[in-house]
Amino acid sequence: MMLPHSALLSNSLPTRVPAFGVHPIIISRSKSSERAASSVKSSQQRVFGEVRQEFGDRCQMTSFVHAAREGDQSVLAEEEEAFQTIRSPMLKVFPGQAHPLGVSEVESGTNFAIFSENATAVTLCLVIQRGVNEIADQGMIELSLDPKVNKTGDIWHICVEDLPRNNVLYGYRVDGSRDWHHGHRFDTRNILLDPYAKLVEGRRIFADANNKMSKFFATYDFDCLPFDWGENYKLPNIPEKDLVIYEMNVRAFTADESSGLDPEIRGSYLGVIEKIPHLLELGINAVELLPVFEFDEMEFQRRPNPRDHMINTWGYSTINFFAPMSRYASNGGGPLNASREFKEMVKALHNAGIEVILDVVYNHTNEADDENPYTTSFRGIDNKVYYMIDLNNNGQLLNFAGCGNTLNCNHPVVMELILDSLRHWVVEYHVDGFRFDLASVLCRGTDGSPLSAPHWSRQLPKDSILSRCKIIAEPWDCGGLYLVGKFPNWDRWAEWNGKYRDDVRRFIKGDTGMKGGFATRIAGSADLYRHNDNNGEGGNDGSNDNFSWNCGFEGETADANVKALRLRQMKNFHVALMISQGTPMMLMGMNMVIPVMEIITAMDMIMPLIISSGDKGNSRAAAAIGIPANNGKGHISFRRVLQPWIM
Repeated sequence: MMLPHSALLSNSLPTRVPAFGVHPIIISRSKSSERAASSVKSSQQRVFGEVRQEFGDRCQMTSFVHAAREGDQSVLAEEEEAFQTIRSPMLKVFPGQAHPLGVSEVESGTNFAIFSENATAVTLCLVIQRGVNEIADQGMIELSLDPKVNKTGDIWHICVEDLPRNNVLYGYRVDGSRDWHHGHRFDTRNILLDPYAKLVEGRRIFADANNKMSKFFATYDFDCLPFDWGENYKLPNIPEKDLVIYEMNVRAFTADESSGLDPEIRGSYLGVIEKIPHLLELGINAVELLPVFEFDEMEFQRRPNPRDHMINTWGYSTINFFAPMSRYASNGGGPLNASREFKEMVKALHNAGIEVILDVVYNHTNEADDENPYTTSFRGIDNKVYYMIDLNNNGQLLNFAGCGNTLNCNHPVVMELILDSLRHWVVEYHVDGFRFDLASVLCRGTDGSPLSAPHWSRQLPKDSILSRCKIIAEPWDCGGLYLVGKFPNWDRWAEWNGKYRDDVRRFIKGDTGMKGGFATRIAGSADLYRHNDNNGEGGNDGSNDNFSWNCGFEGETADANVKALRLRQMKNFHVALMISQGTPMMLMGMNMVIPVMEIITAMDMIMPLIISSGDKGNSRAAAAIGIPANNGKGHISFRRVLQPWIM
C-alpha cells in the first residue's frame, strides 16, 4: 500500500535535531476560574482548563474555562485575581516521524503527525483524562511544533514520551496566512480535529440538548485488544446480481419504543443486531447504512437560523472520515464502545449472510460556508488544500454539494485521504462496499471543472484492498454535473439511475405516453447503459423533476378511497421494483405499509435501486414475488446500473 502523501516527501531531507527536547508545562489557576469551573461542573457541563505555553525566557500563562451553554460557543471566565502557578513534571518530546498520519505508538512514545501545506505554525493540544469526562489536574497542555525540527515536507510531527495509552484527548491549533482572497482560513482560536483520527470524543448521548455546544476531540486507545471475528467467520461475498439491498438509518431503525428493545440499545449498532431476524424475514441480503461516520446531529442548533429547531438524523454532514458515529454506541458508551459495537454489528450481519454497504459522503463536510462556518477540522488545517476555492472570486468556497463547501477530491492529498479512509473501513470494520453520495463531485478537478477520467475513480477499483468491494455512484451533484449512464466506471462502478426513478413514478402515477419509458427502465435502461448517442441530447437529458403524487389528498387522511389507492400504488411500485432487471433496493419503512401509508404518499415511499450486470437477472428478487428469474430469451448485459429510490 502506498504511504499517504509519500510523493510530497520525495524531495524532503531529514533535519538534524537533538534527540529530544524537554518541555516544561505551566499550569495557571485563579480563584475566579476555580469558582467558574465549579459552577459549570455542578450543571453537568464539560469544563476544560486551557493553558497556552510559550517557550523562551518566559512563559505566558493564561487560564479560562470552556463551558457549553445554550446559545454560546463558549464562556470565558477571565482571571480577575492573582493566579497560582503549578509546575507539572516535565514532558520529554522527540522530533517524531511523518508516517503514519494521525496518532500512533512508536518505540519512543506516542507519535502525532498532521498534514498542512500552508501552515506556518502548529500546536499540539493534549487533555489527559482520569476517566470518562473527568479531566486531570493539568488541564490542557499545548506543545508548539518547531518547523525546523518537527516538520518533514508538508507534514508536521512530534513524539511525546510516557503519555497514557488511552484516556487522552488531542487536537491542533494551526496558524498561517490570513489572506482570505487566496483561500486561507487559519484561526488559532480553534482546536481542530485530526483528519486521520480513528476515534472522536464529543457528547455521549444523541441529541442531548444539555450538551448541544459540545466540542469534538480526537482520542485513541492503544490498550484495546484486537476484535475477535471468530474462527468460522467469513465474508458473504454475494454477487451483485443476487443482492437485495435494504437502505436504513442505524438510529431510526430501532430508536422508537415500538422496536421493543431495551432503551439502552435503541438506536444503536447493537439494536440492529437484535433486528436481524426481521431483516431476514424481509428477504434482503444487504443493508446500505445511511452515514455512520462521526457527525454533529446538533449542528443546526449552534446558531440562530430557520432550522435551529431541527436535528440532523441522516448524517450527511461528516466531521471525520475514519471514526464511527460515537452516539450510535449503546447507553452513551462513547467512541471506543462505538467502534467495538460497530464490529459486532458487522460480524452478526455477516454471520446471517447479510452484507454491509456504507453510504459515504466525500463531497463536502460539516464545516458549511464562509458566511456561517462551523470550523472543526479541515477548514482550519488547510482550507486551500481540502476545499475547492474560486481564486477568481476573492477565494470563496465553491459549492457543488449544496451544503456550502466542496471537498477538493482530486487534490493528491485529499484523494489519498479518501482512499485511506475507505481502506480503513474495509480492513478494520470489514464492510463490503460503499455508495458514494453526490459522486459527480468526485469527478471535478481542483478548480471545479468536470474531468472525463478522474484518477481516483480508476485507482479505487484497482486498489489491492478495495478491489473486492461493491462501489456505487450517485452520479450527479448540485452543480448540474449529471452523469447518469456515463459515470467513469472502469467496468466496476455501479450507478443509481435517476431516470428509472422518474419514469417508473410517472407510469404508475398514470402520466400519458409512459408505457415505452416504463418498459425501457424495467428492462435495464438500454438507452443509458448501451449509450444512445443518436438522440441528439448530447448526454444532457437528465431531469431534476419530482414526479410524486399524493393520490388526491396531501398528508394523513381518513378517506378510505385515498388510503386504498395509496396501498395499491405501493404494491404497484414494489412489483415494478422486483421485476426490474438487476439488483433492487428497498427503503427502510417499505415493509411497514399500514403505518407508512398514513404519513407519506405512495410515491414517496418506494426506493427501487437496480444493478444490471449479468445474463440471468436477479433470481433472489424474482423469487420474492414468485416469478421466473429468466424468461429463457436471455437478458441484455449492460454495465452495472443502480436504479435509485423514488423518493
